[in-house]
Amino acid sequence: MAEKIWKIEKIKYCEHAAREIAIENEVVYPAENLPDQPPRVIAHRCSNAMECNALDKAACALCGTNPDLDPV
Repeated sequence: MAEKIWKIEKIKYCEHAAREIAIENEVVYPAENLPDQPPRVIAHRCSNAMECNALDKAACALCGTNPDLDPV
C-alpha cells in the first residue's frame, strides 16, 4: 500500500507572518510491489496557514487565500 507523509521542503522567513515558517510537501511513496516508481509530491502547505487565514489580509497560495503569491 502506498504511504503518504508530510516532509519539510524548506524553512524560510515569511514577511506576512513576521516569523520563520516551514513549507511542507505531501509525498506519496509507492507500494512495495512497485519499487521502480519515484515518490510523488501531491500537495503543498505552510506551517503557519491557520494563523494567516485568521488575519483580515490575504496571505499566499499555500494558505489558500491569495493564488497570485506563490512563496515557493
